[in-house]
Amino acid sequence: MNITKNFTQLENFGHSLNAPAYLLTVNIPEEIHAAFDLAKKMGITVTARGAGRSYNDAALNGGGIVLDMCGMNAITRWDKSTGLITAQSGATLEQIWQKVEPDGWWPPVVSGTMKTTLGGCLSANIHGKNNFKMGPFGEHVIEFDVILPTGAELTCSPNKNGDLFHSIISGLGMLGIITSVTLQMKRMYSGLLSVDAFPVKNLHEHLSALQDGAPNYDYIVGWLDGLAGGSSLGRGQIHATRYLHEGEDPNPCETMKIEKQTLPPYIFGVFPKSMLHYFMAPFMNNLGVWGVNTAKYIASLRKHTFRQSHAAFHFLLDYVPGWEFSYGKTGLIQYQSFLPKESAESAWTEILRLSHKLSLPAYLGVTKRHRPDNFLLTHAVDGFSLAMDFKVTNNNRARLGKMLQEFDKIVLQAGGRFYFAKNSETSAETAQAFYGEETIEKFKKLKNRCDPNGLLESDLYRRIFG
Repeated sequence: MNITKNFTQLENFGHSLNAPAYLLTVNIPEEIHAAFDLAKKMGITVTARGAGRSYNDAALNGGGIVLDMCGMNAITRWDKSTGLITAQSGATLEQIWQKVEPDGWWPPVVSGTMKTTLGGCLSANIHGKNNFKMGPFGEHVIEFDVILPTGAELTCSPNKNGDLFHSIISGLGMLGIITSVTLQMKRMYSGLLSVDAFPVKNLHEHLSALQDGAPNYDYIVGWLDGLAGGSSLGRGQIHATRYLHEGEDPNPCETMKIEKQTLPPYIFGVFPKSMLHYFMAPFMNNLGVWGVNTAKYIASLRKHTFRQSHAAFHFLLDYVPGWEFSYGKTGLIQYQSFLPKESAESAWTEILRLSHKLSLPAYLGVTKRHRPDNFLLTHAVDGFSLAMDFKVTNNNRARLGKMLQEFDKIVLQAGGRFYFAKNSETSAETAQAFYGEETIEKFKKLKNRCDPNGLLESDLYRRIFG
């Protein structure tokens, strides 16, 4: 098999990283076996790639084989009486919610974009705006099928191959390639959610609102103004959201129709959203973002309650197609840290002040409330997360990387953790420090068992596991 014609340059979602690889399209499981055999003969490695929505190097494999899994995207079973759905790993959250919502169901955990694949969701063990209540994506997986580099095909569940279940979910795609997933959906009684939106004037008030509000809502998320300083450091807006109970929506069959959920492609029915990033680009500088954020905060000062469709609330990243291009050709880096509730305020105060001191502020900040989980490579804590978007330029790349590694030190000292669908600057030393020797040893033993020839690797794996 001659794969040289498939040699191409791949990027991460933020367009800040790239690597050349042999890109092979997978449509059937047999092609995964063939790719492993080929890699072994060529002396190179393999990684799987879904929709390519990771902000870091999780789906890059410089000089190796990258398997495009999007062709394996069939929904093979849907039971609207129980809410159980089975789909191939290349199916997206968009396919899933559009299949189940008209029947009164919704995925219990979703990411900020509907474009992620099931395989990617499991490998990163994604979290949503309800992590404090529903945990990560993996807690709602009934079972999955996986192909190991040894050629073995296994079904994993909490009670069957349980050690692999809890390590392949969150395992960054480095133990096996998931082919099929069975998930439990959540019953809905309306296509609408009730949203309370209110301002928070500083970081202390911000985190207090997340902590105190979480028990009273089904979802809670905060926008944080990364450029505000002084007494306004950490200011922003909270969106606290609950499901509508049975009977609250007078016409649920209407609100759960797909056309009532789909995000419109036009503004005011005329201007295509796909063009918006061109108009956003001139504002992607410190002064421009300061102005936009200030206007957004002032507009948020009026506390209000409104109803919003599930898709509109959850998939903010899909509102403006191609929004990431507004950051320019050199892209963006997203940095996300997870901190215990006891140390979050002091650590993030230090981080925000350092970003201001170095004139490298975050252009977007998003906060969430979290709880721990039982997966091997977990990123969760009993506390909060803060995701920060930074613009990358040729002039600031080195300074930005150095600053983010300083952030890592602050987070580690505060007992925090990291999420490897996001961070692209974290070193192996940092990863080993927060995972701990025992976890690293368990993962390496499973790696040797599932992949004795070291066929599964990615740029991310090499970066954080040496």
